[in-house]
Amino acid sequence: MTTLRPFTCDDLFKFNNIMQFSLTFDLQYGIPFYLQYLAHWPEYFIVAEAPGGELMGYIMGKAEGSVAREEWHGHVTALSVAPEFRRLGLAAKLMEMLEEISERKGGFFVDLFVRVSNQVAVNMYKRLGYSVYRTVIEYYSASNGEPDEDAYDMRKALSRDTEKKSIIPLPHPVRPEDIE
Repeated sequence: MTTLRPFTCDDLFKFNNIMQFSLTFDLQYGIPFYLQYLAHWPEYFIVAEAPGGELMGYIMGKAEGSVAREEWHGHVTALSVAPEFRRLGLAAKLMEMLEEISERKGGFFVDLFVRVSNQVAVNMYKRLGYSVYRTVIEYYSASNGEPDEDAYDMRKALSRDTEKKSIIPLPHPVRPEDIE
């Protein structure tokens, strides 16, 4: 049986099977980055663990934004499931848990950024009720001389956003420096 539990520091040493194939892991996600999230938003950092102790996947997020401007929300920083554990509903369950935490914290919505080219992820998020709020031009820095890649900022309104204002799509793309 899969156990969903809070992330611990020891989990940093069990990530290999997840990270080896993850698009979300690169040099910016070093140990200090994970520890910062664990220190500031521990409730938003959840792992799925197999009965033998192997990590199956994780979600890492945070709460951010302005309550006064109705922009207080949960943010998904990273979601990853090891290849051998995909298509079991783990990503959906982890997303549901982050949404529930954001709901309890009074968020108006949950958002995430995903590569425009990652249609598998985009389609999964759409099935989970997310919609494209805006396109962010050259959000992801490329490597190996490739061009930078655009991202979708996808959102799902929570119950506090009764009029669903947080998910009304912007009519034009934005640049990363335009994001608050």
